[in-house]
Amino acid sequence: MVSPNIEPCSNVNDFAPPPTPRDRGLFSFASSMTSRGGSRKQEVLDVYRDEEKMATTVDTGASEDGTMVSNTSDSLMTAEEAAAQKREERLRKFRELHLKRNEARKLNHQEVVEEDKRLKLPTNWEAKKARLEWELKVEEKKKECLLKGEDYERVKLLEVSAEDAERFERKKKKRNPDLGFSDYAAAQLRQYQRLTKQIKPDLEKYEKLREESGEDFFPTSNSLLHGTHVPSKEGVDKMVSDLEKQIQKREKYSRRRSYNDDADIDYINERNAKFNKKAERFYGKYTAEIKQNLERGTAV
Repeated sequence: MVSPNIEPCSNVNDFAPPPTPRDRGLFSFASSMTSRGGSRKQEVLDVYRDEEKMATTVDTGASEDGTMVSNTSDSLMTAEEAAAQKREERLRKFRELHLKRNEARKLNHQEVVEEDKRLKLPTNWEAKKARLEWELKVEEKKKECLLKGEDYERVKLLEVSAEDAERFERKKKKRNPDLGFSDYAAAQLRQYQRLTKQIKPDLEKYEKLREESGEDFFPTSNSLLHGTHVPSKEGVDKMVSDLEKQIQKREKYSRRRSYNDDADIDYINERNAKFNKKAERFYGKYTAEIKQNLERGTAV
């Protein structure tokens, strides 16, 4: 059915747009070349396609070598360069992560080895090591002082502050406090400990005596060594000097007695107080009743 208001189209080409001058030139060129043979038709079609391709491109100016570069090719090259840069960046980060992983692996292995060594050492190894290092430093310091002609004890005290000296003195008193005389056994033990701490063994003489004595150096129940040992003159002099020091110290020693605030004051000075204590010690049990009567006021 055809609408009565619209006239039917007799030819489909009536709807085609009017030809441009370029199209007319191409059609005329094609019609002129038709008489030359079928091969010419293919050449015309190729020329037409080249013209269409050139029409779709946009001139962007001449390059350094004089060639023309299109926007499409530039965009493709830019995209490829961006992709290549991104790939290089990812590879660089991957290599860095790989190196960090290897470094962390090496450090972890070293820590594991060190921890295994520490676990195999004795429990007090750190304290022993610190003690040995301190002893080596002390020996080096003594040698330096000996070469300079200085007294090591004096140099050591010059390096100690007053606060440290007071702290060491308090520790020393707490470690071995003098509680005074309690009984003879405790006094003997205290003196024995003091003397043994002062002993400095001579290893050379020890080895020499060991070689001379042979098997008798370690006596058994069947050994008879009584009276065979003769002390050296140096040993005797050392013993004598130590005994003289003990006598001098014993003469100066006076046990500190605690002061009782609640005790009766029956003296006028320190000398009178000592005399009253002596009298009380010897005659207190005989004069206790007389003293009580005097205090109550009932004395006859």
